[in-house]
Amino acid sequence: MASTPLCIGVAAPLSGRLAPLGAPLTYVLRALAPHLTHVRNGGRRHEVTVAVRDTRSEPEAARRAVRELADGDGARIVLTMAGTQVLPAVTDACEKAAVPCVSTTFPWQAYVHARGVDPAHRFRWTYHFAWGLDDIARVFAGLWEGVCAHGAVGCLWNDELQGRLLRHERYGFPPALSGRDHTLADLGAYREPAADFEEQVGRLREHGAGIVTSAATATDLALFHRQARAAGLRPRLITCSRWLTYPHTHTSPAPAVHAELGDARVATLVYWSPGHPYRSSLDGTTCAELARAYQEATGASWLQPLGLAHALLETALHALATAADPADRASVADAVARTRLDTIAGTLDWTGGPTPNIALLPLVGGQWHPSPTGPRLSIVTNTGHPEVPLTGDLTPAR
Repeated sequence: MASTPLCIGVAAPLSGRLAPLGAPLTYVLRALAPHLTHVRNGGRRHEVTVAVRDTRSEPEAARRAVRELADGDGARIVLTMAGTQVLPAVTDACEKAAVPCVSTTFPWQAYVHARGVDPAHRFRWTYHFAWGLDDIARVFAGLWEGVCAHGAVGCLWNDELQGRLLRHERYGFPPALSGRDHTLADLGAYREPAADFEEQVGRLREHGAGIVTSAATATDLALFHRQARAAGLRPRLITCSRWLTYPHTHTSPAPAVHAELGDARVATLVYWSPGHPYRSSLDGTTCAELARAYQEATGASWLQPLGLAHALLETALHALATAADPADRASVADAVARTRLDTIAGTLDWTGGPTPNIALLPLVGGQWHPSPTGPRLSIVTNTGHPEVPLTGDLTPAR
């Protein structure tokens, strides 16, 4: 008797502002095509197909993509990488459609809060792997301490979900940095995209902060840095998560933005790089080999989401291979819930996360250094994860 064919659905930002996430995911789907033809479960071979739908980087289009994958394509599991508005749209649509979903790319606290539930809430169908805001805070504190032992850190945070969570008394930076020698000075919320940072620059001066931390877009951070310099202020270090985990040349087309941020020597979190010591569970490919193949195939520099995109596919195939019944969505969801898998992004363990439905990834600290071919991300701190080799020195702005 023929086995039931299985469909892996992918809700990907192939167009729109989140397209930098779609590019590595598209590449991984193509590169892993030989591994995506079938899966063996309990001695039986099941044919596998992959259906990709464009979320267009918009919540409503993302919800529509899930409906098409669940109802039209019969997806047994849905994979996605997206931002703070689009990813919750995908995951909530999967929860409503009763189809398993695995997602990644932003802090687990944002994943939970964007969906309007308490962190202890247990989702039935949706699973996420990433890092926490507390993990970012600890990595950033290590970077700050590499520049000066103590002092005020100016916090340039927006008025949206990301900024509210970073300020959060229970889940954000303040509790994670309790007992450290740097104090947080909130420079005041702003709306994206920002038109002016005069108020925030004024508060930076009032607090005498020589370090700035943010989660701003490349364009907004460049504007802030330009206005700070015009006011005679020169932050010795800027740490920025979110968009600045990518090269700023990928997130803004403006040469002035590139020049400003290149001069600022922005430091950021690093969740994946060619130097990470992990291998694919599918064929043993190393991080360095994956990055090199991506660059050769696309002509573009590797991006951090590349490793996460690969791990998404590893997780999907593992769930289909270990589910009690891979044709049954509930069985596939249960398989994800009990997954502990060594992937090219590290060990994903949904049995021991900080909350239900969450698997954690380790973080180290990096800094964007100038190079003849554009911004180069160097690993400059690896506290807590010495297995990730350092590739550069932390360099304060002059």
